[in-house]
Amino acid sequence: MSLYRSFLLLLCCVYVVFSGANASDTITSSEPVRDSETVFSSGKTFKLGFFSPGNSANRYVGIMFNLPSPTPTAVWVANRDKPINDSSGLLTLSEDGNLVILNGQKEIIWSSSISNSMKNSTAQLLDTGNLVLKDSSNGKVLWESFQYPTDSILQLMKMGTDKSTNTTALLKSWRSPDDPSVGSFSAGIQLQYIPQAFIWNNTTPYWRSSPWDKQIYIGLPEMKSSYHSGVDLVSDNAGTAYQTYSNGNQPWILYYSLNSTGSYQEKVWDQSKKDWVVTWANPRSECDIYAKCGAFGSCNPKSSPICSCIQGFKPKNEGEWEKGEWSGGCIRRTALDCERNKTDVEKGKKDGFLKMQTLGVPNFVIWVSSAKEDCESDCLSNCSCMAYSYYTGIGCMHWNRSLIDIQEYSMDGAADLFIRLAYSELAANDKKDFPVAAIAITVSIGSIIVILCGYLFWKLLAKHRERKRKSETFLREASPKIYQGGMIKDDINQVKIEDITLYSFDMLANATDRFHSASKLGQGGFGPVYKGKLPDGQEIAVKRLSQSSGQGLQEFMRGSRDF
Repeated sequence: MSLYRSFLLLLCCVYVVFSGANASDTITSSEPVRDSETVFSSGKTFKLGFFSPGNSANRYVGIMFNLPSPTPTAVWVANRDKPINDSSGLLTLSEDGNLVILNGQKEIIWSSSISNSMKNSTAQLLDTGNLVLKDSSNGKVLWESFQYPTDSILQLMKMGTDKSTNTTALLKSWRSPDDPSVGSFSAGIQLQYIPQAFIWNNTTPYWRSSPWDKQIYIGLPEMKSSYHSGVDLVSDNAGTAYQTYSNGNQPWILYYSLNSTGSYQEKVWDQSKKDWVVTWANPRSECDIYAKCGAFGSCNPKSSPICSCIQGFKPKNEGEWEKGEWSGGCIRRTALDCERNKTDVEKGKKDGFLKMQTLGVPNFVIWVSSAKEDCESDCLSNCSCMAYSYYTGIGCMHWNRSLIDIQEYSMDGAADLFIRLAYSELAANDKKDFPVAAIAITVSIGSIIVILCGYLFWKLLAKHRERKRKSETFLREASPKIYQGGMIKDDINQVKIEDITLYSFDMLANATDRFHSASKLGQGGFGPVYKGKLPDGQEIAVKRLSQSSGQGLQEFMRGSRDF
């Protein structure tokens, strides 16, 4: 008997030690989850139980990462709008098979709300973080938490609309870090013609991505990073458009959440800090706020002010614009060709397109089947077409209404937008750009001319010096006595000898047998003339300037040419 009592006592001790956790990942009517208990997924990645967020004393049932975080990281909350104010709560299965949360008075404060009664049901926490309610007899899933997200999206969870299951899953922010009840912000996918991600503040757009190009949202090149490489978007013509992500076999742990201020964040677990680190978030700047600059306004976070009207447009309300109130947007300065009266003097001068580079394209995009070479002409032929863009992965895009939410990016991956303008506005833009271009061209050409002129002047000066040196050498060798006597030095700079062939004095002396009298042909006013023969056999006549001649060097050279 004492042995039996000892065994019962041991069982009681084991129960006390392990009563804070369920050995199984499954919840049944006979194995509920009390406030002090926790259910773990099979791989111990996630846990489910009661918790109190922040400084709140209220109790909620949530799914959390099973990590050593200083505060619970709840990625899904069941009774977010109906907390329990004590520790009497119970998560169990009701008689009709639904998963329910009961308070201390056994009142149902939350339910999975399956309409078909199912007595043989069980709930299981999967290692993906998905809580599923299944029919015990056949394993069919009757309900799952992934179809009803709160503020977070996990791997394989769908955010958007899936027509195959006729469900729409939106992220809905907490009211505050201490209050998980539904806040003002929600996030999801809007199909329109091309899928785009949105954050709404109540029913008003708060942030918008650019269209999906089948790999990333254009204008968000950071999505090509290793973290974002698993993001995917599924859409079809039936109305399905949802985003998922998969971490694959990567070592990091991450998830996405929409916080109470409307920021959609990517969070990665930092093992060294034992906490979550925000690695990416939107909105990133004031320009990310939807329609910050109104219709036909463009936003650049690096400019001051950040808003400006597109070329060809002006503020709709100058006074508000000067005060920094840009939401009123801009209006055209000149009506388009197809909008003018038939009596307009400019009727017939066709509209054109102004190219704006690296932009986050406007909202309300329309996809058209035009080929790249026809995208512009098809827009021009449609009077309601305000702009077009062609982007690889999407194709031809048109905008048939006011251009809303344009942002200038200083990064790769954005699209070029072509804005439709009146002919006169394009001409004015060309004239506006001309002085800048003209100045740049003039400065460039002027610099080249100055450099070229300097080079030519240097070459001429060098040539002149070489000519003077050759003249002096020639005269010094031809008549040393005259040169040394200074009789012809003053004439050297006036003499041009480039048109005659120069020979050294020794060569001419050898050709005339050292100016031998037998070689003398005659005597002139300048001096004697000798007959000679060059080494190649050519016969020459050599005139030697006499020291007693009163003739100048120029006359000597002229006579030499005549001779």
